[in-house]
Amino acid sequence: MTEFLRSLTDLDHRLLLVINHARAPALDRVMTFASQIKVWFPFYALLLGWLVYHFRRRAALLVPLLAATVALADSITSRIFKPWAARPRPCHAADLAAQLYLPDGCGGAFGFMSSHAANAIGLAVFLLFTLPAGRFRLLKAGVFLWALVISYSRVYLAAHYPLDVLGGWLVGATLGAGAGWTFRRWDGRVVAN
Repeated sequence: MTEFLRSLTDLDHRLLLVINHARAPALDRVMTFASQIKVWFPFYALLLGWLVYHFRRRAALLVPLLAATVALADSITSRIFKPWAARPRPCHAADLAAQLYLPDGCGGAFGFMSSHAANAIGLAVFLLFTLPAGRFRLLKAGVFLWALVISYSRVYLAAHYPLDVLGGWLVGATLGAGAGWTFRRWDGRVVAN
């Protein structure tokens, strides 16, 4: 088991370095932009407004479930896993820090799991479950693309290892699927009342 974990850690480090070293000034700006939480607010406000308009009365169930998905994804990754795993971010790792390119500086002490990745993929999976099948394909694809860009940016900026992102995806996707399932199960009951 120890050899497997060592191999997995080595692969995680090598993938981080490959992504982090594939840099370009224009890409630095895009990745830094994608990782900034304040950039997301206008997008999320527009999306929320559209969801309320589209779902009307059903938004009374949809909006709290969406908010719970993102809030729980953020809390679970930041308040439970990061202190529990206590895995230093790449930029704080003694064996890697000197090799990294940090166009956006270095974040907090711990990185496992990525809250950015968990929040973004949780939203995407939730919308996949709640938006009608066969409709709004462009919106669904756009939200998943946004989640991928955010997740990639976290590794590109050396804020997270690839496994930090995958862990965040697991938490976010599970919460998004659970909230989406809950919405589909209770949706008709809310409208009927």
